[in-house]
Amino acid sequence: MRSIKLVAGLVVLLLALFVIVREQTAGVSADAFINARVTTTRAPIAGTFELVSRPLGARISEGDSLGSIVDPLVDNVRLADLQQQRMATKAELDRLTKTVTDLQASIDALGKRAQNYRSERLKQLRALIDGAEASAKAAEARLRFARLSFDRSNRLSDQGVRTAEALEQSRSLAEVAELDLSNAQETVRIAQINLSAAERGIFLGDGYNDAPYSEQRVSELEVERAQLEATAAAQATILEALDARIRAEQVRVNRLSSASLDANVSGLIWDYLAVSGEAVQRGQDLISLVDCQSTIVTLSVTERVYNGIALGSAAQFRMNGSDRLLPGVVTRVAGSGASTVYENLAIAPSEKHLERFDVTLDVPALKADSELRCLIGRTGRVFFADRPLDWLRQLWN
Repeated sequence: MRSIKLVAGLVVLLLALFVIVREQTAGVSADAFINARVTTTRAPIAGTFELVSRPLGARISEGDSLGSIVDPLVDNVRLADLQQQRMATKAELDRLTKTVTDLQASIDALGKRAQNYRSERLKQLRALIDGAEASAKAAEARLRFARLSFDRSNRLSDQGVRTAEALEQSRSLAEVAELDLSNAQETVRIAQINLSAAERGIFLGDGYNDAPYSEQRVSELEVERAQLEATAAAQATILEALDARIRAEQVRVNRLSSASLDANVSGLIWDYLAVSGEAVQRGQDLISLVDCQSTIVTLSVTERVYNGIALGSAAQFRMNGSDRLLPGVVTRVAGSGASTVYENLAIAPSEKHLERFDVTLDVPALKADSELRCLIGRTGRVFFADRPLDWLRQLWN
């Protein structure tokens, strides 16, 4: 009985030693800590930096205001030049518009004058025709009388009652009456031609062409008005182009005169690289932010453990002081001396960490669980293999 107890004790002791050794050697990381990518907010313009006061480590959401930059000495010379050009172009356009308006008034006045002239000229020509027709009728009557007198004188001359001198006088009177009738008829014909032309807008006469001075002047002014309107349209096009350039330049000046700085990630204020009231230059680093959506676990392992894992290998992360195991997956195996992979991360590794083999682990719970979110810097351990007491931990959890 005593030997049985001794054997049972040895078995329990060996089993306990196996569990202890297995627990300590089953693919455990030397050290592990929660890390995340750092993003730096830079100055988009030069000017005076004004910061929204928050303590280091304060939580922020994407789009939150971080501060602003104001530059009262922004270069607006180009904008002033464009505005001056616009004023000159606008003044020229106003001058051309007023000149066109004045020309139109002159054209209207001359047009009315030409219309009055045409009306009076038509009346004059109609009166001239009436007078010429009356003169023609009178000449025709005189011609008939002269011819009757000549015939009578001719008969009396044949009878010896009238002398040859009286007959010659009657003949001369008839010839004069015939010339007067011809002249009167010609005058009527010319007056009718002038009237017909005037009714078509063509005035025939001495001292002018086919139109009176007022109509000729109207034609000249209409040509001048058309030229000015074309020039005014060109100036209006130039003015529109200047307005578009001024708007674009105004946007540029506004963008350079002030700028709002907003958080581009949801995370933590990690470091202030400039203070309120400081004069900063374009592109200068101002604020460092931790992107909590990029939370990872960085760790180092021995060469034996490192050679036993690969991308996609399953692992479990447990923070120090907690019994909760968080499942994860290996996303990067950087090897030894992997200092460059930490240049954009919040937590830099220690020298001892770099002497071992670096591994990166993605643990979804650190981003999905609000209680575990963004615990940057928390340490723990990572396990890559099953351990003898995992069943007990699962029951406990």
